Amino acid sequence: MSMHEVAIHEDTARRISGVLSTFLSESAAVDVLLIDRGGQLLAQGDATRALDTVSLSALAAGAFSSTAAMARLLGEPEFTMLFHQGIKENIHVTAVDEGAILLATFGSRTTVGMVRLFAKEASAAIGMILAEARERGGRIGELEGPLGPDEGRSMFRERSA
Repeated sequence: MSMHEVAIHEDTARRISGVLSTFLSESAAVDVLLIDRGGQLLAQGDATRALDTVSLSALAAGAFSSTAAMARLLGEPEFTMLFHQGIKENIHVTAVDEGAILLATFGSRTTVGMVRLFAKEASAAIGMILAEARERGGRIGELEGPLGPDEGRSMFRERSA
């Protein structure tokens, strides 16, 4: 089962949410997003402000992908961490596993070292949770194949009163 096919059930989502909340409190980061490498938002920490998470997720995944291409040019399998420093805001992006990345935004309340330390711990914990979810496999309610004509009719037949 690939990362794009992993089923994040309620218990898995709750565990990931707990890791993200712990990360925010320990690191003093402002926001944290769990993103798949295609740019889809998988989970978000306790949001304290409005963010365009769709755009941020897509752009972060693209930046991470282009940095991986640069790493390959230098003979590295990938660079597992990106850091962007601004005047008031900073972004730290780190690899979780082959299918996900963790993005944190932070300001002057904390340091890149604190964010980096706790992001490494959070990434390892989330990576284990996602690996367990992949092993569990199978989506609830997933169809084996297309419905046949009789199956479709029987599902949508009016019930008698």
